[in-house]
Amino acid sequence: MVVVPARLRIFVEPQQGGTYDQLLAAARATEAGGFDGFFRSDHFLAIGGDGLPGPTDAWATLAALARETERVRLGTLVTSATFRLPGPLAVVVAQVDQMSGGRVELGLGAGWYDDEHAAYGIPFPPLGERFERLEEQFEIIRGLWTTPEGERFGHEGRHYRLVDSPALPTPVQRPHPPLIVGGAGARRTPRLAARVADEFNVPFHPVPDTGAQFERVRRACEETGRDPSTLRLSAAVTVCCATDPGTLARRAAAIGRSVEDLRRHAAAGTPAEVVERLAELTSVGAGTLYLQLLDLTDLDHIGLLAEQVAPGLR
Repeated sequence: MVVVPARLRIFVEPQQGGTYDQLLAAARATEAGGFDGFFRSDHFLAIGGDGLPGPTDAWATLAALARETERVRLGTLVTSATFRLPGPLAVVVAQVDQMSGGRVELGLGAGWYDDEHAAYGIPFPPLGERFERLEEQFEIIRGLWTTPEGERFGHEGRHYRLVDSPALPTPVQRPHPPLIVGGAGARRTPRLAARVADEFNVPFHPVPDTGAQFERVRRACEETGRDPSTLRLSAAVTVCCATDPGTLARRAAAIGRSVEDLRRHAAAGTPAEVVERLAELTSVGAGTLYLQLLDLTDLDHIGLLAEQVAPGLR
């Protein structure tokens, strides 16, 4: 097995095209490659395209992968707070944590893709209300997970009310599975991360913007009296890598992008070029990198990243 940096993770978007069997094969390749984690998006509708082969539920697939893998961390980047009520979400994530032996992480966001809500009959409140619900969900989920066995949890909020909950099941990881907050909001998002998150993620932004957002989050931590070093910082970046131009062009075309566009806005090119771009993200503070791979059928891509990209980041 190839040994890679502790915080290098594969991130997939199965709503763009991916069955459970393909997810399983990619997760196994990720584990065999020595990566730290295998994470997936939580969407019910393709972003563009015809929507085939159709959605896979994030937590249903992660539960299955929890039993089919042994070492990799598993989680969402990110679950939408509009999709699930906070109590049932706390239950399912805790159960998947048990099923995995304590390898689960929960990324949770306010939700943004209105078309998928319309397509599947999911209410989609205005942004202000969605963010309020997100803040409450974090409070409830943490409260349920940290309530001692035998005691009860209650919550009286603007959007949710819990009465006399036994707060079970209990996750394996204590005090709770890591919580991930992400986004580029300049004020509310950094403050929320400083209060509740174990990790803060900036997805798909230029390196200078990523560094500036990390600095906002550090300041928010200081303003709340939290040591900024206790908050893990991460970034997500699309990756398209190959050792020859023909394969690189084929991999770009498979995800509907041009090589030129990927070189400008992602981490693309030879292994050395990809290492250089990823190193720029680590230089501004990203201690964890999520390598977004959009073609779930290309397992050789995962192998190449493990063998020729990851060693360059040590």
